[in-house]
Amino acid sequence: MGIIEIERMQFYAFHGHYKTERVVGNNFEVYLRFETDCSTAAISDNLNDTTNYQEVYNLVKKEMQNTSHLLEHVAQRILNSLFKNFPEIKNAQVKISKINPPMGGEIEKVSVTLSQKTK
Repeated sequence: MGIIEIERMQFYAFHGHYKTERVVGNNFEVYLRFETDCSTAAISDNLNDTTNYQEVYNLVKKEMQNTSHLLEHVAQRILNSLFKNFPEIKNAQVKISKINPPMGGEIEKVSVTLSQKTK
């Protein structure tokens, strides 16, 4: 098995419990880690033999554009979509961070991390 990581994906999105967050929006950062068999691609040097990172990024981008109240919900949607569209993925972890969340104090970010294995 191999591990593929897509790090520090940046998005401006409209997730949040408060209505203002869903209107004004905020900056978010997404980290994605998944396990898949990389042995064929390691030998062939052919994109068709691995999970296409661009397609994975586009999936994350699409889910980030779909507004939710909770980061947990966004993270689960990303995992569900990932496993649905890429059956070769065995395990995955997604971390979503809201940058400078409106919590009444100076906070760099708040993050939610969810993991899922093939069923």
